[in-house]
Amino acid sequence: MVLRDGKREAVDMEAVDGLLLTGGEDVSLPWLRQPVPDPSFIQEPDAVRDAWEFAALARALERRLPILGICRGHQVLNVALGGTLFLDIPGHNRTEQRDGNIQPLRYEPGAEPLFRCEAVNSSHHQALDALGEGLRVEARCAEDGVVEQVRGKQTPFIVGVQYHPERHALYGGLFGAFAGAVRDFCGGKAR
Repeated sequence: MVLRDGKREAVDMEAVDGLLLTGGEDVSLPWLRQPVPDPSFIQEPDAVRDAWEFAALARALERRLPILGICRGHQVLNVALGGTLFLDIPGHNRTEQRDGNIQPLRYEPGAEPLFRCEAVNSSHHQALDALGEGLRVEARCAEDGVVEQVRGKQTPFIVGVQYHPERHALYGGLFGAFAGAVRDFCGGKAR
């Protein structure tokens, strides 16, 4: 399996077998499909990154690639599918507790997540509001109902998580599920 970083090198979306969208800056104003009453809610947007990620995501969806969106990537996935964001929410962006802002999850009735945990580390100031087409909520923050995990309804592997699974080994099952979906997509052949 070969990994490519779209921020550092050109990536041919016809040659990849999965798409991982990571955390980072807020989505730029031109990409949001909603009124933005206070532009100061949009923090450090990166229009170049947005252009690449939205185009890559569109192609990944067309090709039915496995997709995992983390934090900002979760939000990009939702916006790309026609959803909206809460532009500023309290209590989830405690940067002084970046690794320790642990919040309990509650799973939606009938949810069958590929990966399950009882609590997650949360560090963000925006979150999903109206869901994008084809997404369903799997889990929410038990304290305030913020959507923490979504899944695509009709594709083999589309998962978005608001939390940061890259920060702790506890979430290895999520990355394992994504890697398995990528292997399945490419027929189990190493590239």
